[in-house]
Formats: sequence, structure tokens, C-alpha cells
Amino acid sequence: MRKMYDVGYKVYDWLAGNASYTLHHTSRISLLLLVISLSGCLSSSQLRKNGYILTSHSVRGNKAIPDEDLISLVPQKPNRRLLGLPITTQLWFYQLGARRYNREEAIRELQAKTNEFEQQSQLIADQPRELKKLNRRYGRQLKRLRQNAEEGNWVMRNLGEPPSYFTEKDAQANAVKMRKYLSDKGFFNAKTGYELDTLRRSQIRVNYLIDENAAFYLRNIVYEIADPRVDSIVRQSFDKSRLHTGDRFDFDNMSGEKVRIETLLRDQGYYAFSRQYIRATDVDTVRRGNDRRFFNGLEPGDSLRRNVDVVLQIVNPPGQAAHPIYHIGDVEVRISPDETQPAVASSALDTTRRDGITYLLGGRDISTRLLSSKVLLRPGQLYNQTNYRDTQRQLFLLNQFKFVNLNFTDTTNRRLRTLITATPLDKYEATAEGGVTVLYQGQGGYPGGFGSLIFRVRNLFGGLETFETTVRFGIEAQTGFLTSATTNQIVYNSQELGVISSVTFPQVLFPGRARFFFSRATPRTQVSLSYNNTLRPDFRRSLLRATMAYNWQPSPVKQFSFFIADVNLINANFDTKLGPLFEQQLDSLGKLGNTIGLSFRRSFASGISFAYTYNTNTVGQNKRANFLRTVVESGGTTLNLFRNYQLREFFKTTDTSGLQYYKYIRVSADFRHYVPLNAHTTLAFRLNSGLVYSYGSNRTAPYEKLFFAGGSNSLRAWLPRRLGPGADYPQPSASDPTQPAIKSGTDQFLYTFEKPGDMLIEGSAELRGRLFRLGFADINGAAFIDFGNVWRLPYSNANSRGVFRFDSFIPQIAVGTGVGLRFDFSFFIIRFDGGIKVWDPARQYIDGDKGPVDKRFLLREFSLGKLSSGPNPLIINFGIGYPF
Repeated sequence: MRKMYDVGYKVYDWLAGNASYTLHHTSRISLLLLVISLSGCLSSSQLRKNGYILTSHSVRGNKAIPDEDLISLVPQKPNRRLLGLPITTQLWFYQLGARRYNREEAIRELQAKTNEFEQQSQLIADQPRELKKLNRRYGRQLKRLRQNAEEGNWVMRNLGEPPSYFTEKDAQANAVKMRKYLSDKGFFNAKTGYELDTLRRSQIRVNYLIDENAAFYLRNIVYEIADPRVDSIVRQSFDKSRLHTGDRFDFDNMSGEKVRIETLLRDQGYYAFSRQYIRATDVDTVRRGNDRRFFNGLEPGDSLRRNVDVVLQIVNPPGQAAHPIYHIGDVEVRISPDETQPAVASSALDTTRRDGITYLLGGRDISTRLLSSKVLLRPGQLYNQTNYRDTQRQLFLLNQFKFVNLNFTDTTNRRLRTLITATPLDKYEATAEGGVTVLYQGQGGYPGGFGSLIFRVRNLFGGLETFETTVRFGIEAQTGFLTSATTNQIVYNSQELGVISSVTFPQVLFPGRARFFFSRATPRTQVSLSYNNTLRPDFRRSLLRATMAYNWQPSPVKQFSFFIADVNLINANFDTKLGPLFEQQLDSLGKLGNTIGLSFRRSFASGISFAYTYNTNTVGQNKRANFLRTVVESGGTTLNLFRNYQLREFFKTTDTSGLQYYKYIRVSADFRHYVPLNAHTTLAFRLNSGLVYSYGSNRTAPYEKLFFAGGSNSLRAWLPRRLGPGADYPQPSASDPTQPAIKSGTDQFLYTFEKPGDMLIEGSAELRGRLFRLGFADINGAAFIDFGNVWRLPYSNANSRGVFRFDSFIPQIAVGTGVGLRFDFSFFIIRFDGGIKVWDPARQYIDGDKGPVDKRFLLREFSLGKLSSGPNPLIINFGIGYPF
């Protein structure tokens, strides 16, 4: 252990010196007073005598083993510091709350309330209804008092964290655990230690010192298997072994090999086999095998290389010459309306046999053919653990049963009697949902709301289908496309009514036996029909859509989706209060190359698409994970069977009337990577891209298939769907289309119109961490940086500033940054993000009065004094869930 030393005052001298360059005298003095007060807030009277607060720990010297693997071995969690400085704000709040907290009094209050509840309960013991009310009333009080007695008062629980004391024994024990972990990873001669750094006041940092030394590598791997049949099965699977000659010794690989062999044998009928029969013996470490073999050329490599020989033994059960093999006996599927009711005699239930399986349906009309495709266990088969797990998984994912249980009964002749019990969900189900929306515009907010009613019918036709109808109605505030005389945006009330009905079949609806190819991949076929109508003062628009899609999931992390039909009929008109003015504005924009007007014409769009999703990210688990979603779509594919003049005649298409139709190819890819830094901190990355190429007569894709940038799930420093394309102005000036429109009295650009593009490149990096707990929610913070843009392809009739070119697209990548708050209620997350622009590619132009203007680097224009009125205003985004 190295000598302890004090570095605290050096940190504060550095802070004070650097602050003088950026702060006014008053602000600098206030900051230093705040730092000194918060860093010195630890009250010695409330800390253990001669005790140190653990505020940080780290590892040094390791090369092969990642830092997070070693840090995870340390059970002690340090008190969190503010921005890495020795400022323990949350510990200060804990002590602040503790000054007015008396644990003995809290315990007495809890005991008194408990006694009162017991007395009241005895008085009404024969009144079930009153007793239920009493339990409900006292339950909330007792929960609060118990929490107060165990965890402290509200300030201590929600704003603070208890002190994490350092002890020498903990550091010694952690160093020993790290040495053992390194040994398990093949570093048998590793050495570990630690050094202590004392910070200002009673704070300490522990630095664990790692010396891995040379690693040991697998040289000889020998399997000794007593059962000849088991020996044959295992040796035939050596290509899938977790142990390979030349790899570094790793105890996790040894354990993984045991699990692999156990799974392998259980899939071959060895129901009673377990990894306890597999023993690793004679783990022999040798410096070089022997020098003679090396110098004789019998073993390649370095004479200093450390090797290890491993012998894996698979022994037989005590007193037996071989491991027993089990077969599946009788298989019975029982549909029970109540999982708590006792078993009913078979004669009292409807009994059906199919594929050797007995089905007791309890009077329910359920297709045994479909159930048989989900139950993979058959009488007479060898026991197979994978079939057992897949059967349970597929029955559960049908979304038809509350509970699914599989039980085996071992008979004397090693035949496993199989009983599958399933409790159905309610056949009819209705739920209602609702919410409130707020549009933040300028200094004010505009409220809105929506509600939906969902009606669901299970097992509609007796084939385990699910029928669902959703009716949604909303009145929400949205920004308008029209501008007033003062060039301020107008906020409209938008009414939306939508109805969607769908039927989901638990199989791939396809003729022939090809549909059974997906049996193990939880296949589904969904057929849906929907209608959506939007009414605003400036337009009315409706969408009629019919789809048919196949979905299958071969593993928990992989999913495929194939839309074999997606037909859309779009209709719009301007028979509204502001419709004629809006129609004129669309015509003007069309002359400038903007295609937004096409989305308000009567249109027919059809297509097919294929999507693949790979996702190892688990909600609620902070671990390294990846997400990838790729989609390939072809629009108007069947229209290629006809000539353009035939299609124009059939759809009665002209330049201004009739149905317009589309032919296009669209591809997109969305990749995300999550890196945990500690238990409550994550670094998340995202890269999203897409391209749509139109080869139809109008050389554009449906408006819904184009790409957009900006908003709560994109670049958060721009309004939703308002960025780009390229360096194009958000809105051209009415008097001079070559100039940008600027909000009167400010230097802000106007972002009135959505800006579609044919190509998208965007990415984000976000640091997420927990701040504190408040009531029922964790308050999490985030700092992020976003970049990206959309572009039009050269064939489009677009402004040259918005066209993608390889020699000019990099300076046209917009950049924004900001911070956010997340209110995590476990079952959903409310998110607020505030973004400001760093680089705006549209702010390079020629001003008739000032000449060339280049204000693309916009970060320096941000001012706390002009959050909404400055040239770089703060953009507030509201969202549900994480942005990615």
C-alpha cells in the first residue's frame, strides 16, 4: 500500500485559477463560496470518528482485463461527486435531512400505528367489507411509516444518499477478489494491491493496482468419459466446444463448456444429466511443457509461453454403468379456466386426441391442429430439453393464456408422463387509454389531449386468433404552415380520428407445407385495415390503409417482419376555413422545388417490405448491448407489369388531378450501441441512415416514405421535421426567395414547413446517469450531442442548396447539443430535452445589405439571457421513453 497524500487543495487552486478567466468577480466569488460550502458540508459530528467517506475507486495497470469487469467485483458503492470534484451534494442532503430525523421516534410511531391497526381489525373481524377498507387505509399509512423508519425521512430517501464509509478490510478483501478473478481468467501469477488518496475533508479514493503478469494458455485438452454413448455424442460436437487449444485459460469458458455438454446431452434423452457429473481435474500448469519438446520443434511458439493442460471427466451416476436415457410418455394438454382450481377428472372435460396427444379443452372451442404445432413433445420421442423450452415459450407467446406450466412425472420404465396446463385469458377485453399533450411555442404552451378505446377478442374463430379494434380521437395543438402578417407562426387545433382493426393468426398463412418451416420461430400473420382522418383549419386529409404481414422470431434477440401487401389510399382537400390560402402557398413552394404539395393530392401507394431486427438491449438492465434494424422496401412493384401510359389512363392521372401513383426503392438502417460506465451511468450511441430512390413518372416517393430530421428522436436542437435538406433555408423570404425568412425583431430563422429528403444521415451520442430519486420516480439526467441532415437526390426538382453531393455534404451536417431530464416511473419514462444549435449549415448566404454572411457556427450566439428570443434559442422537446 502506498503512502497516503492530500491533493484536495490543488484541485481548488486549479478551479479558482481557471474560473477567473470566464467569470465576473461577483460570480467567481459566489462559485468559490458554493464549492467550499458544498465540499465542506460534511459534518464531523455526524460521521464516524476517524471515518473516511469513499467517494471514488478505480483500477490501474490492467491491460487485458477491462476496467468495468474488475470494478464490478467491488460491492461498496462510493458516494457520488458533482462533476468529479470532491463535492458530495447528495450526501449533504442526507445529512441535512438527518439533522431533523429521530429513528427511535420513527420506530415508536410505526409500532403505535401497528397496534392501532390490530385493535381496529379485531373490532370488525366479522365485517369483511369494512375490514377491506381498513386494510386499504392503514396499508398506505403503515407503508409510509415503515419506509420512514427503515430509510429515513423524505429528504434522506429522495434527495440524499447515506454515507459510504471506507474500511481497510474492504479494500484488502476487494484486492483478494480481483486476484482470484485474474486467476480465473488465466493470469495465475497476477498480483493486486491498492493505494489510497485522501481528498479534502474526510474523503478518500481507492486505486486498485493490478499486475497481470504472463497469462497461461491451453495446450492439451483431454476428455475422459466413462459412458461410451455419451463419449460418442460429446466427441461429435467438438466443433462447438468452448475450449480451444491456444486460447487463454478462462474459467468462464470451462463453465460454459459444462453448460454446453449438459444442454447437448439433455437434448439427447438424458433428462437426469447435470453439469455436476462433469469435473475438471489435473489442471496442470507448466512453464513450457518441457524445454526438450520446444527445442526439438515439437511445439511452436515462444519458450517463455506459459501453458496449461486440462482434463475434463464425465463420470457415471453412483452405482450405475451408464447414464439413464428417458423417453416421453403420455402427453396431456389441459385447458383450465382457473389455475388455482384442483384437477378435474378427464371424463368431465371434452377430450380430443391428435398426434398422440390428449387434449382436455374444458368445453372451449380451440383448434387442436394449431395447439399441436406449438406442442413439440410427442409420445415415444427421446426427452429433448430444447423442445420442452420451445413448447413453453410458444404457448406463452400466443397471448392467449395467463399461465403455462409443463410438468414431468418419472415412471418406473423411464418414460416421462407430460402434463401441460394452461389458463386462458379472458375472451373479451376492453381497455381505455388517454393522455395530455402540450405544444411549447415561444414563451407559452398549448395543451391538447387524446383518448383511445381498445376492444380485443381472443380465439375469434377457434384457431387462437386475436381480433383487435382501436378507436382513437385527439384534439392537439400543432404549428401551422401559414404565417401571419408579422411572420409569427400560427398554432392550430388539429382534430384526428382513427380506427384500426386487425386479426393476428398464430401461424404463417401460406399454402402448402412451407408454412411449417417457421413453427419454432413463433410465427404470426397479421391482417389489418385502418382509417385515419385529420381535420385542421388549413386542410382535411384522410388515409385508408390495408396491410398483410408475416412476423417470426427465431430467438429472443432476432426478429423478422415481411409485409407482403401494404396498400394506401390518400385523399385530401382544402374545403376548410384557411384551405384556399394554404393551397396557394403550396403552389408557391412547388415552384421552388418543395414537394410537400404532393402529399395533399389524391394518391395510391402500394409496396412490400422486409425488416430484420437484432436487439440485445434489455429494459431495466444496464449492460453492454447492441440494436440493429434494417428495412428494405419496394413501392409500386406490381405496377411495373404495366406501362406508364396504361397506369395514367387507369388512374386518370394528370399533372393536377386524378390519382398519383409511386414507384420507389427504400432502404434504411438504424444501429445503436450501449456502454455501461457504472451501475447507473450509460454511454449510448446511435447511427441512423436511409435512402429512397424514386423511378416513377413523378420522381418522388409518398410523403410518408421520405426522410426527416429534427425533433425529440432526431436532432433535438431543431423543431420536429424542420431541418434541411442540406444547406437549404428553413423558409425562403417572401420578397426574395434567395434569402432566408427571418423572424421580425430577431435574428431567428423561421421554421414553418416540414423539410423532407430522399437521403438521411444522422447520429447521436448521449451520456445518461441517475441524479436522485423523487417520490415514485428516478430523476435521470443526460448530456447529448446530435449530428446529421437530410438531402434531396440530384434528379429531384430541388434547390441546389439541398441536393446531396459528395464534395459538399460534410459541411452540411448539422450539429446540436444539450441536456435533458428523464422521469423514470419504471413502467414508462417522461423525457424533457433542451437542445441548442452548434453548427447550422443553412446560415451561410449573401445578404443584399451586408454581403456574405457565415454564421454556421452558432454556439457562440447562445445566451442564457435570451433563451427564446436570441438567434440560437433553446428548443424544448417532450417525449415518452428514451430517444434511442
